[in-house]
Formats: sequence, structure tokens, C-alpha cells
Amino acid sequence: MIEKIVNTTNTELYYLLIIMLLFCGVYFTVRTRFVQFRLLKQQIKSVTEKPMDGNGVSSFQALMVSTASRVGTGNIIGVSTAICLGGFGSVFWMWLIAILGGASAFVESTLAQIYKKRGKDGLYGGPAYYIETALKSRKLAIVFSVFLVITYGFGFNMLASYNLQSTFSGYAFYDPEYSPWIIGLILAVLVGYCLFGGGKRIARVTSVVVPIMGVAYIAIALLIIIMNITAIPGIFSKIFSEAFDFKAIFGGFGGSCVMYGIKRGLFSNEAGVGSAPNASATAEVEHPVKQGLVQILSVFLDTLLVCSATAFMCMCSGIEPTEAISGAPYVQQSMEVTLGAFGPIFITVAMILFAFTTLLGNLYYVDQSWFFMFRRKPGKRFMYVYYVIASAIIFVGAGLSADLLWGIADITMGAMALINIPVILILGKYAFRALDDYCRKVKGGMPMTFSASDINLPHKVDCWNENK
Repeated sequence: MIEKIVNTTNTELYYLLIIMLLFCGVYFTVRTRFVQFRLLKQQIKSVTEKPMDGNGVSSFQALMVSTASRVGTGNIIGVSTAICLGGFGSVFWMWLIAILGGASAFVESTLAQIYKKRGKDGLYGGPAYYIETALKSRKLAIVFSVFLVITYGFGFNMLASYNLQSTFSGYAFYDPEYSPWIIGLILAVLVGYCLFGGGKRIARVTSVVVPIMGVAYIAIALLIIIMNITAIPGIFSKIFSEAFDFKAIFGGFGGSCVMYGIKRGLFSNEAGVGSAPNASATAEVEHPVKQGLVQILSVFLDTLLVCSATAFMCMCSGIEPTEAISGAPYVQQSMEVTLGAFGPIFITVAMILFAFTTLLGNLYYVDQSWFFMFRRKPGKRFMYVYYVIASAIIFVGAGLSADLLWGIADITMGAMALINIPVILILGKYAFRALDDYCRKVKGGMPMTFSASDINLPHKVDCWNENK
């Protein structure tokens, strides 16, 4: 009964959200004059720049924090689920939501930079801060923060735990009755160990290993695609034919390629949801637009590169996607066809590393929300209780239903987007002015400085109060 309620709410919510996402993406793309393509060179250049004072968080470090949350189980399991339940056409709609979402990601991250705060421990900010400062509504900012805690501390982490344990389902030792709980318990203990301060070494190791695994994952996917290169033209043909099969789409929109493509694309790249701006605000940059450009690159890396790698790796394997094998089994079977026994093992290792860093990255966002709601870092007793609950949630998620967990994650993520998207539509004019200021200075070879007065910002901000 709970699952039915969740699924019904989920479907109704996304009818509205799809309209909002597409309208927002098109509007921002036009208003920024296709910033996601026009300034591609500047995106790459901005990633490599060091912080102004030499000690703060760099654009690259902020990119890695947001990417740690973005690139994870959704890039593997989410893509597989979309193809198995929505068909090959889902891939096109994932691409579209990423391309349009790049402009939304630019606006929300630029706004996070404009309205960021400076504290004893450095810079911080995000949607809650620009809602409170620009819209003068702390209540709405707190509502957004609560949804962020529910989404990243509960919904996404339960789903990541389930997705991880599901990769073991193809092994002989896996027992459907007991294995999910055992794997969930091990994962919960490891995450709890890190949260309570004992896992710094684990965090350091994964921060090094995960980028290497990410490159290896792309390399393996490209190898499989090259080995099946003759199948690629047919796959492209099927993607576009299914993506525009309007009779099938409108015959059952809730389960169509459009719905699954947009849901899983949004889950993967999070553009417009309001999560990445929390990381973007921490970067020490010369101009707010630079961090906005960096986040466009993050969305493209996540969906157009990693998600596409998974999609083509699966689609060119010859394994027919069905609801029965959706999720990890479809990816593992696809790799086994080409790489033999090595394929499923590689995916399992990749999922372990991706899921672990996703869990920790999600909890970083939750910490930022606690800080906003309490106006300070919560006391140790509160955080210890929260760490226990967060670890317990990871344990519970491993043994629940996949449909229920995807539904919960989609609803909580959708609620965040329903708040953030109207806000960035209202405040977007300040991001557009900042973009015009940035382009004018780049074109004129002028010093890359920024002040709130350059864009006639009517709100009082902690930073950008004078040109330096």
C-alpha cells in the first residue's frame, strides 16, 4: 500500500516537474545565449584555476565535491533501470535534460557564489542562503533545507545502499533473504566509522581511488563499444525512433521513455535540484560566473560522458533489456558477454567505490543544511545521534524494495527542485547580469574582478562588496 501511494505521488509530481524542468532549461539556455556551448573553452579553463588567496577551496575541489555526489550508483544502476523500464529512447531524454540542465546548473551555482557567506572556517552557501538573503524568507529556506536532509540523508542514501547490495545478486553466495542485510550492515558500519572521525584514511584513499576507477570505467566502456562498433548505427537509430514514438509515449506516459529518461537523468546530474550550489559556494574564485561554468562541465561529465558510457556499453552487448533484469544484473550481464567473468567483478568493485563516496558526499550536503538551520555547527551530542540514524538508514535501505526506494528518492528530489526552480527563475536576472559582466571583461581583456555593484545587486552580501 505504501509503495502504491509513493508511485502515484511520484507520477503526478513528475508531470508538473517535467514541464518546469524543460521550461526552465530552455529559458535559461536562451537567456544565457547557449552558455553551455558558447563558453566551453572558459569552462575548462576555470577548472584549472587556483583560489585567489592560495589557501581556499579551488574550483576543481568544489567540482570534485559536487561530482562525488553526482557520479555514483545513478550512473550505473539508474541508467540500466531507465533502459530496462523505459526503453532505448530514455537515453535521448537523459541527454536532453543534461544539455538543458547545464544552463540551470550555471544559474544556480552562479547565484550560490553571489550570495555566499564568509565564516571562520571559510566560505559556504547554497539555495537556502540565496532564498533567505534575496527573497527575505527564512521559512522557505528552512523548508528547502529540511527536504535536502530528507533527500540526501535518507532517500538517496537508502537507494545507494540498495543499489550496492544488488550488484552481489549474481554471485553464488548471495542469499536474497539474508545477504542484503549483511551487506547493508557492513556498509553502515564503514560509513559510521568515517562519520565518527575514524575514517579519515578511508576517505583519503577513496578520494584518490575513485577518480582512477572513474577513468577505468570509461576506458572499459569504450573498449566494449569499440569491440561492438558495428552495432552503434543501429543503436542510435533505435534511440531516436523510440524517443519520438509518441503513440507509445502518450499511451502510457508514466512508464514511458520520457518519464524514465528525465527522472534518471535528473537523479544522476541533479541540475536544478539545488544540491551542487552548496559545494559551488565554497570555491574561492575571481568572478561568480567562473564557478557557474565549472558546474556546467560537471553536468556534462556526469550525463553525457559517464551515463552515455553505461548506456552504450549495455545496449551494444546484445542483451535484451527487460524489467526482470533491470538494475545491476543488466549491466553485469552486458559486461559478461564481452569481458567474461571479469566484467561482473569490475562492476561490483566500481559500485562499491562509487556508492561509498556517494554516501559520504550526500552527508556533506546534509551537514551544510544543519549548519544553516542552527545558524552554527550543531553540538556533538546532536551530531552523534544523527550519525547513528544516518548509519541505520543505510542498513535499512539495503533490504527494502527497489521500486519503493526509487519512488521515495524521486519524490524528495522532486520536492527540492519544485522549490529551487521557481527561486532561480526569479533571481536568474542577477546571474545573467554577472554573465554579461564576465563576457565583457573577457572580450575586452580587462582584469577579472567583480563587485555586487557591477550588476546593481540590491541585496546585502558578505562577499563581492568591492573590486579587488
